[in-house]
Amino acid sequence: MYRTHKCGELRREHAGMQVRIAGWVQHKRSFGGVLFVVVGDRYGDVQVTFQPKNKELLENAESLRSQDVVSILGTVVLRPKEARNPKMPTGDIEIIAEELTVLSRSEVPPFVIKDDVNASEELRLRYRYLDLRRRVMQRNLIMRHKAASATREFLDSEGFVEIEMPYLVRSTPEGARDFLVPSRNWHGKFYALPQSPQLYKQTLMVAGLDRYYSLARCFRDEDLRQDRQPEFTQIDLEMSFVEKEDVMDLSERLLSYIMLKTIDYVLPLPLPRLSYEEAMARFGTDKPDTRIPFVIHDVTDIASECGFRVFEDVAKGGGVVRVLPVPKAASFSRKKIDQLTNLAVEWGAKGLATMKFSAGEFEGGVAKFLSDGFKKTLAEICGDELVDGSMLFFVADSADIAAKVL
Repeated sequence: MYRTHKCGELRREHAGMQVRIAGWVQHKRSFGGVLFVVVGDRYGDVQVTFQPKNKELLENAESLRSQDVVSILGTVVLRPKEARNPKMPTGDIEIIAEELTVLSRSEVPPFVIKDDVNASEELRLRYRYLDLRRRVMQRNLIMRHKAASATREFLDSEGFVEIEMPYLVRSTPEGARDFLVPSRNWHGKFYALPQSPQLYKQTLMVAGLDRYYSLARCFRDEDLRQDRQPEFTQIDLEMSFVEKEDVMDLSERLLSYIMLKTIDYVLPLPLPRLSYEEAMARFGTDKPDTRIPFVIHDVTDIASECGFRVFEDVAKGGGVVRVLPVPKAASFSRKKIDQLTNLAVEWGAKGLATMKFSAGEFEGGVAKFLSDGFKKTLAEICGDELVDGSMLFFVADSADIAAKVL
């Protein structure tokens, strides 16, 4: 037997028990003739003590190096109070070694196996099996496993049927290029790897399987971007005889269940909902990060008589006038503002108007052109978002251009 217990599961209640553990040597240190070796597995670390009274065992232990794979028999004892380590879950105990078996000797690793490793991504990928020994990487894999398990638990309880889809399919029009696989039997013909299970799940709905799901592997031959990669797994589901609210309600409850099971967080439901038009008007994007406290305000209704002809013409001509107040931006240099203006022009706007808010007054930029009534109403619209030292950025253009720029 290689082990009776996992390294990370030993606690005070195991004191007095003879155990056998197996794992990787993390590090060792010698103090007063006693050798302390920390051994770990994916469940955690535990300290093993080699005492000088067993000379042969101590000599064998002194030859250990980082990442050697060992199996150790010993007795669990409580550490002296002053030697306990509150940073380790097993910090109240240690194992007094009685037997050591070296299962595999390690060469010097190309990088230190720890969470905050200082190694290039290329090196880590070359030695992926070592990189995956790091706890942070293992936690990522375990988190993914928990999310997949929670997904299956929830959807099974909702009456869904998990159905595995084929990987070798006929090429169909999708949002990206296909990965192609040549056919051995049909020369010059190709299979395509699926970009999504769209056609198959629609077939299932027609067939009467009204609730389907799959943890679907998708393949898309497109350039890497922040939210794009060639292959990924998606929670794919389809329902028959439902309306929009049914889909959103189930999706919210699924997300809530996954978060509860993976990170023990209770997600308040229902989630806030934004229409596409509201998201674009307030945030300038259909996927806003609502943690960012900056909100775009539409001032078109009050801009038609604001005193600034550029705003008035756009408001009367069917366009929009929108403003984004940004705290502490009043300190932006002229160069910085010019760079932002040039960027706005690159994105299709005719320009970027600005003014500052300081000591309760609007100043600089277009402030001198705007009527007092407009400024008063503008301050009321911006509310608490308008603080001393803010800079206000205006775009007067079409709704699409204003959303994109702001």
